[in-house]
Parts: sequence; structure tokens; C-alpha cells
Amino acid sequence: MGTLGTGIGWRPEIADVIEELPGVDWVEVVAENICADHPPAPLARLRERGTTVIPHGVGLGLGGAERPAPGRLMALAGLAEALDAPLVTEHIAFVRAGGRLTGTPRVEAGHLLPVPRTRDALDVLCANVRIAQDALPVPLALENIATLFSWPDEELTEAQFLSELVERTGVRLLIDVANLHTNEVNRGEDPAEALDALPLEALAYVHVAGGVERDGLWHDSHAHPVPPRVLEVLGELCDRIRPPGVMLERDDGFPAPAELAAELAAIRAVVESRAVSHA
Repeated sequence: MGTLGTGIGWRPEIADVIEELPGVDWVEVVAENICADHPPAPLARLRERGTTVIPHGVGLGLGGAERPAPGRLMALAGLAEALDAPLVTEHIAFVRAGGRLTGTPRVEAGHLLPVPRTRDALDVLCANVRIAQDALPVPLALENIATLFSWPDEELTEAQFLSELVERTGVRLLIDVANLHTNEVNRGEDPAEALDALPLEALAYVHVAGGVERDGLWHDSHAHPVPPRVLEVLGELCDRIRPPGVMLERDDGFPAPAELAAELAAIRAVVESRAVSHA
């Protein structure tokens, strides 16, 4: 996969704005919201003018005890082919529990829930990742999620967990620097230490997003401006490696087009200011 450049999360609410934003090299779409046969017209126009589109899944639940649903994998594979995407991304999370094998009703969380950092959980995740990789026509990259709490009796740090995942499956990583900041506030984990220990050679691209702190907890809202500290963490990552791509996520509270353009420019400036060390 080549260099992506600077991107933004494509959302219907800002579809027309994205078409006019300067310097958008690529977009990421929520896979479950796009039909491969009938993509939204603004997204189709972006594709026609050569903008790369990457499907970003939220429903596979690769960290759950169940194997990935074949229907979900087929839909994701079909979308990747329809969009001519260079890769597909998902989350290191579980999203459902219960069901026939447990004798309890299936429960859909409606949220990305953190996987316990244990060896048993890692074994399950690796098995599910291999199934997904076999079903997809392009490489898979997985994202570290934001967490509000830690599971008891965890055996591995996040960096150890991700390193073993990459070593055992060859999966690539989508590093969300806003989520590293979230873990700094909510779990006391130093982003610099995490970046030092992460297998950054597996980096596919980077997410940047805003949030808000309430009652001592950082909420990864994607509905607020990117704070300076998240840009600092992005810079710390860029000191270690030139990321193939960096994108802005915004899911709600959409600002004026000029504000979106300014946030993209700030992200681009951080990446370019660190580029000399990787020349």
C-alpha cells in the first residue's frame, strides 16, 4: 500500500463540504453505512475523481468469543472490492455477547467494548483475525479503541497485546492518537511509553479526533475540536515514524467548513514539521 496522505472521515452530514475541502487525499467510510451497489452520490463523485476510499468496520466484534459472522465478512469484502480500497479497517473490540452457544439472549452493545488484555483473550482475537484475513481481498488493519476502564487481572500492556497480535497474525495497525490520550487521562498510561513499545512498522494509518473531559474522565466524543494534547501525541508518533496516512474523525457537532479545513491544516503541519527526521 502506498502513501495515503491527509484524510477525513466521510459522513453524510458533511459530504458536500468534504468535496470542497482543500488537500483531502482520501476518506474513510463507516462500512456498515454504505451499500456496495449504491454508494451515496457524493461518495461516488469522490471515487470518480480518484479519491481513495477505505471501509472502516464497526460490527465484526473480532474481540468477542464468537467467530466473525460470514455474512458480515462477505459484505465487508464486497465493499472493499466495489470501492477498490487498498485495505479494510476494524477495531480491537467486542460488540455483542450471549446467543445460542451460551443459552442466553444475544445482546448488542451498540458500542465498542475493550478486550481484556489477557492471553486467553489474545488467543481468541488472533483466531478471529485470521478468519477475517482469509475472507478479505485486501489487508486488514485494526484500531486501538478508547477505554473508560481497565479489566481486572490483565496480563499485558496495550503495547504488548498489540505487538503479539501483529507478530502472530501479520495484521496491520490503525493507531488512534486520541485514544492514546484517552488512556493517558483515564488509565494513567503514558502515550510516549506506549508509542515506544508499539510495533510501528505495522502502521497503516492514524486517526486524530477531539473529545471532552467530564468529572476526570476523557470522553472520545468525536464531536469536539482536536485538543492541543492530541496533536502533541501525533507529533510524538511522527517523531518515531512517518505515518502513511493521517485522518481527522468528526461524527457530530460538525463545525463550519473553515474550522474543518483549519483542523486538517493543523494535522498536516504536525506531520510535515516532523518529516525532516525521516527524509
